[in-house]
Amino acid sequence: MKRFNQEKKVKANFNKGKKHNVSGLAPDSFIRKAVPAAITAYRSERLIQELPVDGSIISNLRKKGYEKPTEIQDKTLEAILEGRNLIGLAQTGTGKTGAFLIPLVHNLLRKDSSGQVLVVSPTRELALQTDTEFRSIAFGLKLFSTCLIGGTSVRRDIDRLRKPGQIIIGTPGRIADMVRQGALDLGRFKVLVLDEFDRLLDMGFAPEINRLVDGMSRRSQTILFSATEDRSQQKLIGELVDNPYVVRVRPDNVSAENIDQDIVTVRDGEKKIDILLNMVRDDSFEKVLVFADTKRGVSRICRDLRRAGISADEIHGDKSQNYRVKALESFRNKKIRVLVATDVAARGLDISHVSHVINFQQPRDMESYIHRIGRTGRAGASGKAITFVN
Repeated sequence: MKRFNQEKKVKANFNKGKKHNVSGLAPDSFIRKAVPAAITAYRSERLIQELPVDGSIISNLRKKGYEKPTEIQDKTLEAILEGRNLIGLAQTGTGKTGAFLIPLVHNLLRKDSSGQVLVVSPTRELALQTDTEFRSIAFGLKLFSTCLIGGTSVRRDIDRLRKPGQIIIGTPGRIADMVRQGALDLGRFKVLVLDEFDRLLDMGFAPEINRLVDGMSRRSQTILFSATEDRSQQKLIGELVDNPYVVRVRPDNVSAENIDQDIVTVRDGEKKIDILLNMVRDDSFEKVLVFADTKRGVSRICRDLRRAGISADEIHGDKSQNYRVKALESFRNKKIRVLVATDVAARGLDISHVSHVINFQQPRDMESYIHRIGRTGRAGASGKAITFVN
């Protein structure tokens, strides 16, 4: 691809980028050549059909195209099956959702299913994705889930909770609302899963999480999964989970090696939107996820892209849940080329074949950067990430 002279611009203005850095991260934090995924690829020694789980689960996994477990799935399976507390750390796109759902579905089939499972997710999108994954793994097994997220009918959620079910998946706010209204009895839950637990804590959900934990009088297993590890949260994590089995299958806070990362320095007088438009007009930018810091900024970028004839849509906190779901589906199905988002999309979303992630502004910290660029290069595929530097 012709680089629009950006590589020369990067090198010629590198010191300028450092001088005007506002995120606390030096521009060279965003520069890294990709290492071919095959060099570090993990290959399990066992096939999906050799996993010690119910045959019906294996049948469903094979229908989904599973051949071998991923590393995080392989190394956490037995511990979760045995009912151990667990902390799992792995890069995005490595199958963390399947890592806890596969053994938990098996345990629900083989053990007393009256003890429900509660899965707490930081965002609506991740909760919906987890619910969809559960339904495919448990297809035909007479196990039922309820997904509780904001932006949907409260009355409908209350009605759905009256029906029998084994797993509740939701965001902290809506779960807490159902508890306050007496529609959800935390005393029934034996297993608690905090998905992207560092993000839950980082988003200020610690009080809600503590209240959920306090209400789960029958809790016998706690599972925490994340892509990053925040050392400042260790005290709180220690209060949540006792004597955990810890699995780390990624270096601490290091971005994926199969993602080619670079910066574009924006000179005085240049407009970022013009640079962005030049990029996405190139055919190699097939499926582009653009991150901006504010909801207003997201809407402005999306509007400018559309005016220039680029098929684009947006997701952020002011959009209804139905709108966000439709926008994500359009992006997944390539009905639009560009999706513009705030960090609501940076965690947990499994969107395949994203060719490029573009940071319209520098992320505030390295963890945000890792999660943003983790939307490309999924499951060992190659990807490209570009960060605009003023």
